Order: sequence, then structure tokens, then C-alpha cells
Amino acid sequence: MRTAVALFACLALLLSPAPAPAEGPQATYVLRVPAPKGDSAQRLLRLGYDVLEQRDGDDLFVVGDPLTAGKLRADGFPSTVETAMPPSERAPRSLDEATYYGGYRTITAQFAHLNEVAQTHPDLATVVDYGDSWRKTQGSGGHDLKAICITRKNPGDCALSPTAPKPRLFVMGQLHAREITTGDMAWRFIDDLVGSPDLTAMLAELEVWVVPIANPDGVEIVESGGDSPVLQRKNANGTCTSGSRGVDLNRNAGSHWGEVGSSTNKCSETYRGTRADSEVEVQALESLWRKLYRDTRAPGDTAAASADTTGAVISMHSYGNYVLFPWGWSTLKTGNDTALRKMANDMAALSGFTAGQPGEVLYNASGATDDWVYDDLGVPSFVWEIGASSGRCGGFLPPFSCQQDAHWPKVRPMLVSAMNAAKRPY
Repeated sequence: MRTAVALFACLALLLSPAPAPAEGPQATYVLRVPAPKGDSAQRLLRLGYDVLEQRDGDDLFVVGDPLTAGKLRADGFPSTVETAMPPSERAPRSLDEATYYGGYRTITAQFAHLNEVAQTHPDLATVVDYGDSWRKTQGSGGHDLKAICITRKNPGDCALSPTAPKPRLFVMGQLHAREITTGDMAWRFIDDLVGSPDLTAMLAELEVWVVPIANPDGVEIVESGGDSPVLQRKNANGTCTSGSRGVDLNRNAGSHWGEVGSSTNKCSETYRGTRADSEVEVQALESLWRKLYRDTRAPGDTAAASADTTGAVISMHSYGNYVLFPWGWSTLKTGNDTALRKMANDMAALSGFTAGQPGEVLYNASGATDDWVYDDLGVPSFVWEIGASSGRCGGFLPPFSCQQDAHWPKVRPMLVSAMNAAKRPY
């Protein structure tokens, strides 16, 4: 009965005339919005709403505050409350803490972990500084951008050269800062690579590169909330008076940049930036990928990469339980669609996820890093949306225990599948 009363109160609030914004912390809502695939879904995205990578039949889901339902209604989209998160009164996290929100590791802890692994396993691991975050380039704090290369080291391994002797699997987390599950999955994968005999044995014929936090400035904002993490998606470049600051790094990459599923509104969660590849975090990733992989694909949206292509790139996101592959900007099939689809289906079969192009199962979006990797280099690239849309372990902020109990048992087999596929993907 209390749940029903609370839900009725939320609905009453959201359906009433829009009040003036209140001072202090605001509740956060996930709203269910009818938006079938096609024009309706793309219009919702064009309007700049914070649309989740989640679909239930004809419905999409939007994150917002107490005013969002009224804005949606004015734009012709009815909505209902799916979940509500009350505001927190907790003080911000102390800067010397190594964890937040029940056990999630801070940036400082993540980077210390990389160094510790490399020091403990010098025969396997090498830490690589591949750039600087936006705040660091501005002299206002910020962070290095760090990766770890893990393999049974031989001459030429972990070199920043596309002609290195072994195939390479690249895995990254927290490109979208608020997707905290993905940083934890990266931590566990690193530990498993150096500590589990079955994975360590695979490193004789494979390099694995892991970037646990691809958007450290954004993650710094997330973790500043302590036990009430801030739902920051973007990096920290820019200002905004009616939303969150920053650029969506997964709409900024230079593959069909500025097309569907991205916004010119600086306050939108899908703000694409001023130009393709404008953000230093995206520039650094693209530069690193070009150093790690050969370009095996001719220009053109339907050109296929050659059969001797090696490697794969996984960008971990949350949530929705999807395995997505190019193209994301269109439902046009790539030249390697059959192979990409098989790899995606193989991974999805191990986890119970749904595989498909974004436009087939969610909506089209442009400027994504996975499209860029395949477009520019021909390397198979995938997005994993980890976690259910509801339930105790669903959403952006599952209890930390869910990482071990719910998510890692699904993600680990997919990572092993990707390790095997990276050797000869096509």
C-alpha cells in the first residue's frame, strides 16, 4: 500500500502544472515514453531528452526531474513514472576515500590498481598513458588517460604499433561516466587476466588492452556524490544553466558526426560538441586505436574489411542487456554484417542479452565510438549495455554486491568469447 501511495504521489506531482524549480536537491525520475522505432523515437532524441539505451516494445525511457513530464507533454509525448529516486542529503565524498556508493572504486583507486597490477606482474602488464582529460588540458585539475596492456610479454608486445605480432582485444568502461557497472567490470577483468589460469593461458597468443575509465572528468563528478552518485553522463567541457555540462563522448566521434540521435543543445545529454572529434578524450582514443590496429577497410559505408583483419573493440555501457554493433547511425548493413552479427549473437547467447544494430533494437544514433572504429579501421566493434532495466540489480546505480552476483557471471563469458573472436573475426 505504501508503494502505491508513493507512486500515486509521484504521478500527481508529474501530472500537475509545472512548478518553479525548487532550490536544493531534486528527485530523479525514469519516465516511460511511447516512442516507436522510426520517426517518433528520432524526434524524441532530436528534442534533447536524456533517452536511455533501453526499449520495451514501443516505449523508450527518459531520465528527468520533476519538470520533465510537463516538458514531454508539451512536446506531444505522454509519459508515466517507471522509477523514482529521492534526493539525498548526504555530504559529498571525501577526496581521500578509495570507494564510494558501497564499494565502487574511485578514479584514484582505479589508476592505482593499474600500477599495482603492472608492478606485481611485470611479465604480463604494462601501463600506458595515452593522453589527458579536458580538465587537465585546461590546468584545472583533471586526470591522465590510462590503459593497461596485458599479455605474455615477448619482443614487440604492447608496442604502440599496428604491426605488433599479436591480435588485440580492446575493452573500455565509463565512456559515459554514470555507468558505474562498467568500471567495475573492467577492474574484475584485469584481475582475472593476471590471476585466472584459463585467461592467462590465452595471453600467449593475444594482447588485451583495458581502459577502465575513459571519461575521468565525468567520473569525478559522479563519485563526488558519495552514496548518492551524480548522474553525469558527459565529460566536463562546457557550461550549462539548465542541465549537465559537457559533451557526450559517444556522440562526438567522427563517423557520421552530427546526424541522427545527437543534439546541438549544450545542455542535452547527447550534446555532440562543436565539431567532429572536438573532445580531447575522443581524440586520444582514436589516436590510440590507430596505433594499435591496421586499417583494413576501404572508404564507403558498404565496403568490407579484409579477411585478414584481427582484433576487436568492446565499449561497455549500461543498461538494457544489449550487444550492439555497427552501424548505429543507420540500419544500413556494413560490409561485414554477417560476421559482426555472428559475433554479437555468440556473445549475447552467453548472457541472455539481445543482439542487433542500434536501429533494430533501440534507435539510431551517430558519432559513436564503435561506429568510428569499424568505419576508420575495419575492426569489429561492439557496445555492451550491461544490466536490466529494473529490479534490484537494474539501472545505473545497482548495489555494489550486484557486480559480483549478477553482472560479472554474464560479462566474463562474453569477454572470453571476445578474446577468442579477436584472433580471426572475419
